[in-house]
Amino acid sequence: MIEIFLKTLPFFGLIGLGFGAGRSGFFPPEATAYLTKFVFYFALSAMLFGLAANLTLADLLDARAAAAYLLACAMLYLLVMAIAFLRRARMEEALIEAHCTIIGNTGFLGVPLLVVLLGPGSVPTVLLILTIDLIVFSSLFTMIITLSRDGRIDRSLPRKLTVAVLKNPMVVAMALGIAWSGTGLGVPRIANDFLTLLGAAATPCALFAIGASLADKKVERLAIVTWLSFGKLVLHPALTAVAALVLFRVEPQVAGVLIAAAALPVAGNVFILAQHYNAGPARVSATILVSTLLSIATVPVVIAWVTGF
Repeated sequence: MIEIFLKTLPFFGLIGLGFGAGRSGFFPPEATAYLTKFVFYFALSAMLFGLAANLTLADLLDARAAAAYLLACAMLYLLVMAIAFLRRARMEEALIEAHCTIIGNTGFLGVPLLVVLLGPGSVPTVLLILTIDLIVFSSLFTMIITLSRDGRIDRSLPRKLTVAVLKNPMVVAMALGIAWSGTGLGVPRIANDFLTLLGAAATPCALFAIGASLADKKVERLAIVTWLSFGKLVLHPALTAVAALVLFRVEPQVAGVLIAAAALPVAGNVFILAQHYNAGPARVSATILVSTLLSIATVPVVIAWVTGF
Protein backbone atom coordinates (compact mmCIF):
# COMPACT_ATOMS: atom_id res chain seq x y z
CA MET A 1 0.00 0.00 0.00
CA ILE A 2 2.76 2.45 0.99
CA GLU A 3 4.73 1.49 -2.12
CA ILE A 4 1.76 2.20 -4.40
CA PHE A 5 1.10 5.50 -2.63
CA LEU A 6 4.71 6.57 -3.13
CA LYS A 7 4.51 5.65 -6.82
CA THR A 8 1.43 7.81 -7.29
CA LEU A 9 2.89 10.80 -5.46
CA PRO A 10 4.92 12.13 -8.44
CA PHE A 11 1.76 12.13 -10.57
CA PHE A 12 -0.25 14.05 -7.99
CA GLY A 13 2.83 16.17 -7.27
CA LEU A 14 2.73 17.44 -10.85
CA ILE A 15 -0.97 18.23 -10.43
CA GLY A 16 -0.09 20.13 -7.24
CA LEU A 17 2.67 22.02 -9.04
CA GLY A 18 0.23 23.08 -11.74
CA PHE A 19 -2.32 24.09 -9.10
CA GLY A 20 0.25 26.25 -7.32
CA ALA A 21 1.36 27.89 -10.56
CA GLY A 22 -2.22 28.68 -11.48
CA ARG A 23 -3.25 29.80 -8.01
CA SER A 24 -0.31 32.20 -7.73
CA GLY A 25 -1.10 33.78 -11.09
CA PHE A 26 2.29 32.76 -12.51
CA PHE A 27 0.43 30.48 -14.95
CA PRO A 28 -2.68 32.44 -16.06
CA PRO A 29 -5.87 30.81 -17.43
CA GLU A 30 -4.83 31.66 -21.00
CA ALA A 31 -1.61 29.66 -20.57
CA THR A 32 -3.57 26.74 -19.12
CA ALA A 33 -5.94 26.79 -22.09
CA TYR A 34 -3.08 26.62 -24.58
CA LEU A 35 -1.20 23.95 -22.65
CA THR A 36 -4.39 21.86 -22.52
CA LYS A 37 -4.84 22.34 -26.26
CA PHE A 38 -1.25 21.19 -26.86
CA VAL A 39 -1.81 18.04 -24.78
CA PHE A 40 -5.23 17.32 -26.29
CA TYR A 41 -4.37 17.79 -29.96
CA PHE A 42 -0.69 16.83 -30.08
CA ALA A 43 1.05 15.10 -27.16
CA LEU A 44 -1.74 12.85 -25.88
CA SER A 45 -2.90 12.06 -29.40
CA ALA A 46 0.64 10.98 -30.31
CA MET A 47 0.77 8.76 -27.21
CA LEU A 48 -2.62 7.20 -27.95
CA PHE A 49 -1.72 6.55 -31.59
CA GLY A 50 1.49 4.85 -30.51
CA LEU A 51 -0.34 2.69 -27.95
CA ALA A 52 -3.15 1.76 -30.35
CA ALA A 53 -0.76 1.01 -33.21
CA ASN A 54 0.57 -1.92 -31.20
CA LEU A 55 -2.92 -3.39 -30.70
CA THR A 56 -5.49 -5.05 -32.88
CA LEU A 57 -9.22 -4.41 -32.96
CA ALA A 58 -9.68 -7.79 -31.25
CA ASP A 59 -7.48 -6.60 -28.36
CA LEU A 60 -9.69 -3.56 -27.85
CA LEU A 61 -13.08 -5.28 -28.21
CA ASP A 62 -13.39 -7.24 -24.98
CA ALA A 63 -17.16 -7.86 -24.88
CA ARG A 64 -17.35 -9.02 -21.26
CA ALA A 65 -15.21 -6.16 -19.96
CA ALA A 66 -17.27 -3.65 -21.95
CA ALA A 67 -20.55 -5.15 -20.71
CA ALA A 68 -19.40 -5.11 -17.09
CA TYR A 69 -18.28 -1.50 -17.28
CA LEU A 70 -21.44 -0.38 -19.09
CA LEU A 71 -23.70 -2.12 -16.56
CA ALA A 72 -21.89 -0.59 -13.58
CA CYS A 73 -22.10 2.87 -15.15
CA ALA A 74 -25.78 2.42 -16.00
CA MET A 75 -26.67 1.37 -12.43
CA LEU A 76 -24.84 4.34 -10.93
CA TYR A 77 -26.26 6.73 -13.55
CA LEU A 78 -29.84 5.73 -12.68
CA LEU A 79 -29.18 5.88 -8.92
CA VAL A 80 -27.69 9.37 -9.03
CA MET A 81 -30.46 10.66 -11.31
CA ALA A 82 -33.13 9.19 -9.01
CA ILE A 83 -31.62 10.89 -5.96
CA ALA A 84 -31.36 14.17 -7.88
CA PHE A 85 -35.04 13.95 -8.82
CA LEU A 86 -35.92 13.36 -5.16
CA ARG A 87 -34.30 16.75 -4.48
CA ARG A 88 -36.52 18.16 -7.25
CA ALA A 89 -33.52 18.88 -9.48
CA ARG A 90 -34.08 19.78 -13.13
CA MET A 91 -33.41 17.12 -15.78
CA GLU A 92 -30.24 18.91 -16.90
CA GLU A 93 -28.90 18.96 -13.33
CA ALA A 94 -29.78 15.31 -12.72
CA LEU A 95 -28.05 14.31 -15.95
CA ILE A 96 -24.86 16.23 -15.28
CA GLU A 97 -24.68 14.91 -11.71
CA ALA A 98 -24.99 11.35 -13.02
CA HIS A 99 -22.36 12.14 -15.65
CA CYS A 100 -19.97 13.34 -12.92
CA THR A 101 -20.08 9.97 -11.20
CA ILE A 102 -19.18 7.83 -14.22
CA ILE A 103 -16.80 9.91 -16.35
CA GLY A 104 -13.29 9.71 -14.93
CA ASN A 105 -10.19 11.57 -16.04
CA THR A 106 -9.02 8.60 -18.10
CA GLY A 107 -7.35 10.62 -20.85
CA PHE A 108 -5.20 13.11 -18.94
CA LEU A 109 -4.66 11.12 -15.72
CA GLY A 110 -5.66 7.52 -16.34
CA VAL A 111 -3.56 6.77 -19.41
CA PRO A 112 -0.21 7.78 -17.86
CA LEU A 113 -1.01 6.64 -14.32
CA LEU A 114 -2.56 3.25 -14.99
CA VAL A 115 -0.17 2.21 -17.77
CA VAL A 116 2.80 2.93 -15.48
CA LEU A 117 1.36 1.34 -12.33
CA LEU A 118 -0.54 -1.60 -13.85
CA GLY A 119 1.81 -2.33 -16.73
CA PRO A 120 1.58 -2.42 -20.54
CA GLY A 121 -1.07 -5.15 -20.34
CA SER A 122 -3.53 -2.52 -19.09
CA VAL A 123 -3.41 -0.53 -22.35
CA PRO A 124 -6.27 -2.30 -24.23
CA THR A 125 -8.66 -1.97 -21.28
CA VAL A 126 -7.75 1.69 -20.65
CA LEU A 127 -8.37 2.50 -24.31
CA LEU A 128 -11.65 0.54 -24.21
CA ILE A 129 -12.87 2.65 -21.28
CA LEU A 130 -11.73 5.84 -22.97
CA THR A 131 -13.68 4.85 -26.09
CA ILE A 132 -16.84 4.10 -24.08
CA ASP A 133 -16.61 7.41 -22.22
CA LEU A 134 -15.94 9.53 -25.30
CA ILE A 135 -18.42 7.89 -27.67
CA VAL A 136 -21.17 6.10 -25.73
CA PHE A 137 -21.78 8.32 -22.72
CA SER A 138 -21.07 11.69 -24.34
CA SER A 139 -23.57 10.79 -27.08
CA LEU A 140 -26.09 9.48 -24.53
CA PHE A 141 -25.89 12.69 -22.50
CA THR A 142 -26.39 14.86 -25.58
CA MET A 143 -29.35 12.80 -26.84
CA ILE A 144 -31.17 12.77 -23.47
CA ILE A 145 -30.70 16.48 -22.82
CA THR A 146 -31.81 17.31 -26.38
CA LEU A 147 -34.91 15.14 -25.99
CA SER A 148 -35.64 16.73 -22.61
CA ARG A 149 -35.43 20.28 -23.94
CA ASP A 150 -36.95 19.88 -27.40
CA GLY A 151 -39.32 16.99 -26.75
CA ARG A 152 -37.95 15.13 -29.76
CA ILE A 153 -34.72 13.95 -31.36
CA ASP A 154 -33.69 16.17 -34.26
CA ARG A 155 -33.02 14.22 -37.45
CA SER A 156 -29.68 15.97 -37.74
CA LEU A 157 -28.57 14.83 -34.27
CA PRO A 158 -26.89 11.56 -35.42
CA ARG A 159 -24.84 13.56 -37.94
CA LYS A 160 -23.92 16.14 -35.29
CA LEU A 161 -22.86 13.42 -32.86
CA THR A 162 -20.77 11.70 -35.52
CA VAL A 163 -19.06 14.97 -36.42
CA ALA A 164 -18.40 15.71 -32.74
CA VAL A 165 -16.79 12.27 -32.28
CA LEU A 166 -14.67 12.67 -35.41
CA LYS A 167 -13.47 16.07 -34.20
CA ASN A 168 -12.14 14.53 -30.97
CA PRO A 169 -8.41 14.00 -31.55
CA MET A 170 -8.18 11.22 -28.96
CA VAL A 171 -10.82 9.15 -30.76
CA VAL A 172 -9.21 9.85 -34.13
CA ALA A 173 -5.72 8.97 -32.81
CA MET A 174 -6.92 5.64 -31.42
CA ALA A 175 -8.86 4.81 -34.61
CA LEU A 176 -5.89 5.62 -36.82
CA GLY A 177 -3.56 3.63 -34.58
CA ILE A 178 -5.80 0.55 -34.78
CA ALA A 179 -6.16 1.02 -38.54
CA TRP A 180 -2.40 1.25 -38.97
CA SER A 181 -1.92 -1.82 -36.83
CA GLY A 182 -4.33 -3.66 -39.13
CA THR A 183 -2.04 -3.07 -42.11
CA GLY A 184 0.68 -5.15 -40.45
CA LEU A 185 3.34 -2.72 -41.66
CA GLY A 186 4.56 -1.54 -38.29
CA VAL A 187 5.40 2.06 -37.49
CA PRO A 188 8.56 3.28 -39.32
CA ARG A 189 11.47 3.98 -36.99
CA ILE A 190 11.63 7.71 -37.69
CA ALA A 191 7.87 8.09 -37.20
CA ASN A 192 8.01 5.99 -34.04
CA ASP A 193 10.83 8.14 -32.62
CA PHE A 194 8.81 11.26 -33.41
CA LEU A 195 5.67 9.87 -31.76
CA THR A 196 7.65 8.71 -28.72
CA LEU A 197 9.28 12.11 -28.30
CA LEU A 198 6.00 14.00 -28.67
CA GLY A 199 4.02 11.50 -26.61
CA ALA A 200 6.52 11.74 -23.77
CA ALA A 201 5.35 15.32 -23.21
CA ALA A 202 1.78 14.14 -22.60
CA THR A 203 2.20 12.90 -19.03
CA PRO A 204 3.90 15.91 -17.37
CA CYS A 205 2.00 18.49 -19.42
CA ALA A 206 -1.39 16.81 -18.90
CA LEU A 207 -0.90 16.52 -15.13
CA PHE A 208 0.35 20.09 -14.85
CA ALA A 209 -2.63 21.27 -16.92
CA ILE A 210 -5.06 19.40 -14.63
CA GLY A 211 -3.65 21.21 -11.62
CA ALA A 212 -3.60 24.62 -13.29
CA SER A 213 -7.20 24.19 -14.44
CA LEU A 214 -8.26 23.54 -10.82
CA ALA A 215 -6.73 26.79 -9.56
CA ASP A 216 -9.84 28.92 -10.12
CA LYS A 217 -12.32 26.31 -8.89
CA LYS A 218 -14.44 27.05 -5.81
CA VAL A 219 -16.40 24.65 -3.63
CA GLU A 220 -20.12 25.44 -3.51
CA ARG A 221 -23.06 23.29 -2.36
CA LEU A 222 -20.69 21.10 -0.36
CA ALA A 223 -23.26 18.41 0.50
CA ILE A 224 -24.03 17.67 -3.18
CA VAL A 225 -20.37 17.93 -4.17
CA THR A 226 -19.40 15.47 -1.43
CA TRP A 227 -22.12 13.04 -2.56
CA LEU A 228 -20.99 13.22 -6.19
CA SER A 229 -17.33 12.78 -5.23
CA PHE A 230 -18.30 9.75 -3.12
CA GLY A 231 -20.23 8.37 -6.09
CA LYS A 232 -17.25 8.76 -8.41
CA LEU A 233 -14.44 7.63 -6.10
CA VAL A 234 -16.23 4.90 -4.12
CA LEU A 235 -19.51 3.77 -5.70
CA HIS A 236 -18.24 3.69 -9.27
CA PRO A 237 -15.28 1.35 -8.58
CA ALA A 238 -17.42 -0.71 -6.16
CA LEU A 239 -20.18 -1.31 -8.71
CA THR A 240 -17.59 -1.99 -11.39
CA ALA A 241 -15.98 -4.58 -9.12
CA VAL A 242 -19.33 -6.34 -8.59
CA ALA A 243 -20.15 -6.30 -12.31
CA ALA A 244 -16.70 -7.41 -13.44
CA LEU A 245 -15.80 -9.96 -10.77
CA VAL A 246 -19.20 -11.40 -9.84
CA LEU A 247 -21.68 -10.89 -12.68
CA PHE A 248 -19.50 -11.17 -15.80
CA ARG A 249 -16.50 -13.08 -14.42
CA VAL A 250 -14.04 -10.86 -16.26
CA GLU A 251 -10.43 -12.05 -16.27
CA PRO A 252 -8.89 -10.74 -12.98
CA GLN A 253 -6.19 -8.52 -14.48
CA VAL A 254 -8.65 -6.91 -16.87
CA ALA A 255 -11.16 -6.47 -14.05
CA GLY A 256 -8.45 -4.76 -12.00
CA VAL A 257 -7.88 -2.19 -14.72
CA LEU A 258 -11.64 -1.57 -15.03
CA ILE A 259 -11.94 -1.00 -11.28
CA ALA A 260 -8.85 1.23 -11.09
CA ALA A 261 -10.09 3.34 -14.02
CA ALA A 262 -13.50 3.68 -12.37
CA ALA A 263 -11.76 5.07 -9.27
CA LEU A 264 -10.32 8.09 -11.14
CA PRO A 265 -11.62 11.58 -10.28
CA VAL A 266 -14.14 13.46 -12.43
CA ALA A 267 -12.91 14.46 -15.89
CA GLY A 268 -12.58 18.08 -16.94
CA ASN A 269 -14.67 17.59 -20.08
CA VAL A 270 -17.76 17.11 -17.87
CA PHE A 271 -17.42 20.79 -16.95
CA ILE A 272 -17.38 21.70 -20.65
CA LEU A 273 -20.70 19.89 -21.11
CA ALA A 274 -22.17 21.52 -18.00
CA GLN A 275 -21.11 24.95 -19.17
CA HIS A 276 -22.39 24.41 -22.71
CA TYR A 277 -25.83 23.28 -21.55
CA ASN A 278 -25.93 25.52 -18.44
CA ALA A 279 -26.42 22.44 -16.28
CA GLY A 280 -24.90 23.27 -12.90
CA PRO A 281 -21.36 24.23 -14.07
CA ALA A 282 -20.33 25.57 -10.63
CA ARG A 283 -21.39 22.28 -9.02
CA VAL A 284 -19.42 20.26 -11.57
CA SER A 285 -16.38 22.51 -11.22
CA ALA A 286 -16.37 22.01 -7.45
CA THR A 287 -16.81 18.24 -7.83
CA ILE A 288 -13.79 18.05 -10.15
CA LEU A 289 -11.71 19.89 -7.54
CA VAL A 290 -12.88 17.88 -4.54
CA SER A 291 -12.75 14.48 -6.27
CA THR A 292 -9.23 15.19 -7.55
CA LEU A 293 -8.01 16.19 -4.09
CA LEU A 294 -9.61 13.15 -2.43
CA SER A 295 -8.30 10.81 -5.13
CA ILE A 296 -4.77 11.39 -3.83
CA ALA A 297 -5.78 9.08 -0.96
CA THR A 298 -8.39 6.85 -2.63
CA VAL A 299 -6.71 5.94 -5.93
CA PRO A 300 -3.62 4.33 -4.30
CA VAL A 301 -5.93 2.23 -2.09
CA VAL A 302 -7.85 0.91 -5.10
CA ILE A 303 -4.71 0.28 -7.16
CA ALA A 304 -3.06 -1.52 -4.24
CA TRP A 305 -6.16 -3.74 -4.00
CA VAL A 306 -6.41 -4.60 -7.70
CA THR A 307 -2.71 -5.36 -8.07
CA GLY A 308 -3.33 -8.34 -5.78
CA PHE A 309 -5.74 -9.97 -8.25
